[in-house]
Amino acid sequence: MVFISVGFLFGNWATLIPYIKQKFDLNDAQLGLLLLSFPIGATVMNPFSTFFINRFGMLNTTIIGLILLATTFVCPVGASCLALTSFSLIIVGMCLSVTNVAMNTCVTSLEHQYGINIMSTCHGMFSAGLMFGSIAASILRGMKIEPALQMGAIAVVITALVLLLRPTILGIHEEKIIEEESGGGGAKFILPKGALLLMILISLCTNVTEGTMADWTAVYMRDIVQTDDYFIGWGLAGYSMFMSLGRFVGDALIPRFGGNAVLRTGGIIAALGITLAIIFPYTITAILGFTLVGAGVSCGAPILYGSAARVPGMAKGAGLATMNTFSMGGFLAGPVLIGFISKSISLPFAFSIVAVLALVWAFLVNRVKLY
Repeated sequence: MVFISVGFLFGNWATLIPYIKQKFDLNDAQLGLLLLSFPIGATVMNPFSTFFINRFGMLNTTIIGLILLATTFVCPVGASCLALTSFSLIIVGMCLSVTNVAMNTCVTSLEHQYGINIMSTCHGMFSAGLMFGSIAASILRGMKIEPALQMGAIAVVITALVLLLRPTILGIHEEKIIEEESGGGGAKFILPKGALLLMILISLCTNVTEGTMADWTAVYMRDIVQTDDYFIGWGLAGYSMFMSLGRFVGDALIPRFGGNAVLRTGGIIAALGITLAIIFPYTITAILGFTLVGAGVSCGAPILYGSAARVPGMAKGAGLATMNTFSMGGFLAGPVLIGFISKSISLPFAFSIVAVLALVWAFLVNRVKLY
């Protein structure tokens, strides 16, 4: 429920980015700078995420973080000026950071406790939420529903669901997770080196790809493909759908073929998908290209999060928090660079650089052991 809710929020927000661009009459470079606010907030908060986990527990932190995330997402779309929109995105990023580290730490603890593989499936639920959110937002945009009202209604529903399910969630999981983690010495942020550093470099590439798809797919569909309003979000929806499917089967593929092989193949597929959308900028071919990108990048986060949580000598929360802090640079730099390159040259050219980065991560996976 947590993963799908976070994805649903992001799907709605990403589809509303062209609305924000039009509302404030921004060019691509200005939009990129605005989108920088979000990862700045996440990056600033990442080193402190483990404090909240240790202080309040993983599940309580996840629950509180999700409620705050849903509530604060109303602010960027309802802000009356660009400065307030930017500030709101910083706050949203901070809420996401804490929620993200907490919910992924819960998953890795459950995997270790019960000897199961569910990380990829959980991230698949996020992707499913991203797909449904982008489709819902596209329909609502076509119906001319006010974006602030849209995000406000979503926040109310998610908050109600979280409060309704909170006693059940805490009663089932909290004690076992805390017991498993109590001997881990606590989760502390550390400077990366060795295997963790290579994982972070790979994650930078995958995060640039994911960030570009999330923030710029709808803009690409509107400005380059010039599709109808009803289809603006379908590029992101196709991307999210295949990312979701890839993650659902990832828990079977990763143990069978290994994280390295799965992530290497994914990089090649993602590069091909972006190339297709660039060469054939039509509604159907662009959607198809973005679906391939979703399939290619689908297992990246589950593999890298799971591997970061298994680095010898580190507590799970420490590896995840460190991974989040540094790899968030991909989300931070990606949308901004896309905006400036798009303004200077073109958006398709900017997307071609992302395709190259997908090939880079396909090469880097040969240098480190992934799980």
